[in-house]
Amino acid sequence: MRPMISGRLRTWSAAGATLVALTGAAAAGPPAAAHGDNLGPAIEAIMHKAPYKHAQWGVLETDPANGRVIHSQFANQFFVPGSTVKLVTMSTAWRTVGPNHRFTTPVMATGTRTGSTLHGNLALVAQGDLTMGGRTKPDGSVDYTDIDHTEAAIPGATLTPENPLAGINQIARQIRRAGITRVDGNVIIDPRLFNLPDLDPQPTPLILNDNLIDLLTTPTTPGRPAKLFWRPQVAPYQVTSSVRTVARGGTTSVNVTTSPDGTRIRLSGTIAAGTQPLLKVSGIQDPNAFGRTALIEALARAGVTVTARPTGPNPQNQLPGNYRNDPRVAAYVSPPYSQYAKLILKVSHNLGANLALCNMAVVRGSKNCFDAFPIEHDFLTRVAHIDPKQFQLADGRGGTPGERVTPRGLVELLTYWLRTPDATAFRRLLPILGVDGSNAISCTTNCPAKGKVFAKPGTIIAGDELNQELAATAQNEAGYLRTNDGRLLTFFVGVNGAATKDINSFISIFNDVNQITALLQEQASARH
Repeated sequence: MRPMISGRLRTWSAAGATLVALTGAAAAGPPAAAHGDNLGPAIEAIMHKAPYKHAQWGVLETDPANGRVIHSQFANQFFVPGSTVKLVTMSTAWRTVGPNHRFTTPVMATGTRTGSTLHGNLALVAQGDLTMGGRTKPDGSVDYTDIDHTEAAIPGATLTPENPLAGINQIARQIRRAGITRVDGNVIIDPRLFNLPDLDPQPTPLILNDNLIDLLTTPTTPGRPAKLFWRPQVAPYQVTSSVRTVARGGTTSVNVTTSPDGTRIRLSGTIAAGTQPLLKVSGIQDPNAFGRTALIEALARAGVTVTARPTGPNPQNQLPGNYRNDPRVAAYVSPPYSQYAKLILKVSHNLGANLALCNMAVVRGSKNCFDAFPIEHDFLTRVAHIDPKQFQLADGRGGTPGERVTPRGLVELLTYWLRTPDATAFRRLLPILGVDGSNAISCTTNCPAKGKVFAKPGTIIAGDELNQELAATAQNEAGYLRTNDGRLLTFFVGVNGAATKDINSFISIFNDVNQITALLQEQASARH
């Protein structure tokens, strides 16, 4: 989920149902009345609510067992997709990178050894690992919260408990076990895996803590300073806070300001007593310099001395042309890629989806992340047998203004998965209505469809300066309805052009779409 900030379009993956925007609404009457498909009075009532006065709705629901179309409105028309784009990205990455692939990030020792002293440099060769151990649980799976820290602008965002530097710490301990206690030289991050693409957020070959500093403010007692927790704590980053706790029911407003290089972070404002901790984040501007210092500090904790200055730029110009004659002294091995796919789809992880493009390009021997798009085109045409003209894509996560998808294109992609051995595994990667991921917040009580809708949400919201409110450009869902007797139906539901007062009231639009998907699931179950 990523809201629109300061008038710029951003993707906010929402949870809920699959409503497809009607791109050709009739001239008279509410837009929901413009179609001839009988959705039932409960769904029609939702579509007639005030926020949708000028909006366009659409629905496509099919039974893949026999190809029957159950509901269809403007299924061949383009809609703003939001994060439903991730279905295309991750479907292609699943086949190209492979669900069992593990990223191995080595550290090479260049120079010579005298006993336990390395006369030379340690080079961490970044491999495009999304988490570098920073979310790995003891059982080897990748942890997430339903509202991820990468969506800290959304109320309720929380942190996973794992140490963001776990992989770096593991590498440092391996270097010590390799017999090195002193590095008479430097530590360098080798970021040459791929060229940095013009994507937002921008993937980098080395990523620690999603290239973010977490800033968690907890209220204390009224009149007293709030408690601050921040991570990962790596030099030269420093965080200070003047946030004070105010009385219960008071204003919670915390602002974050940074120095030009991002290493001096200051929090100010107020937080009301009795409220939940408030999470903010600040971006790491130079991931290579950050990673270099993090590794040097981890080496010190492991008992390895590095003579080079621990902070400062990453000395990439000291890297060798290749490591043909250099020994590997450590390596971090990631969980299988299926765990990253789950993270990306469950919480709509934008950085991970854009990184998936780079991962695919690298697998095919390219440093240009945009070379992933021919791979996607080939996957759609030759593997899934879907007309690629049903998609207009420019990134991996669904965040550029010009992107479009048809409901039919996404439903055909979902149907393709049902013909594969990984059908069940893929379905379980999607947020589950009322249970987990982006869709956990809806359908939680007295909801027969809870746990029976598996769908990827997609949201675009933007600032409407004229009316001083938010434009809900798109709220979509695409996925599967599981009926009470176990059948799976594919669907897409979305609305384009709704309006809402603020980010909190937008949740009602989010829940309306979820409610429609729940009603579709109930209808489908009642038919048999």
